[in-house]
Amino acid sequence: MNRDDFYYLGKIKKTSGYKGNLVFFFDVDDISYYKELEAVFVKINEELIPFAINSLQIKDNKSAFVKLEDIDSEDQAAVLTGQELYLPLSFLPPLSGNKFYYHEVIGFDVVDITNGNIGKIESFIEQAAQALFIIKYNEKEILIPVADNIIKKVDRTNRIIEIEAPDGLIDIYL
Repeated sequence: MNRDDFYYLGKIKKTSGYKGNLVFFFDVDDISYYKELEAVFVKINEELIPFAINSLQIKDNKSAFVKLEDIDSEDQAAVLTGQELYLPLSFLPPLSGNKFYYHEVIGFDVVDITNGNIGKIESFIEQAAQALFIIKYNEKEILIPVADNIIKKVDRTNRIIEIEAPDGLIDIYL
């Protein structure tokens, strides 16, 4: 089980009651996609441990009451409080149009309207303020903001992202 095959889903916020119930925080856009979730992986001591879900009741648009199999007391549940939740990448809801997951566009060519092909997406820098594409071009690194006003088209078939970079941004790197 390779950790790169999983994505961060959220966290276990707290216990709920005395029978081992938990409150999960979901770091997702649409929690309803997860209402039929049957299992989840909990990060414990840097390992992802699978837990079957007995019941999941959505509380609000970011959290749910959850009963995990074999967690039957408040003490057992308390040990899991604060732990991160993960799911296999295959559970991600499909995206279309110009929306994408970072992992799915690694290796895509980036074509700027003015400069043409500026290289392949190598990775991302995720910052609170602004995520950035890291693009490799002739042994140089180009950083481009991941922003709706810059990304013009995501072509999954041909593995191309078309952008319109702000004037002079690419010239800084070349």
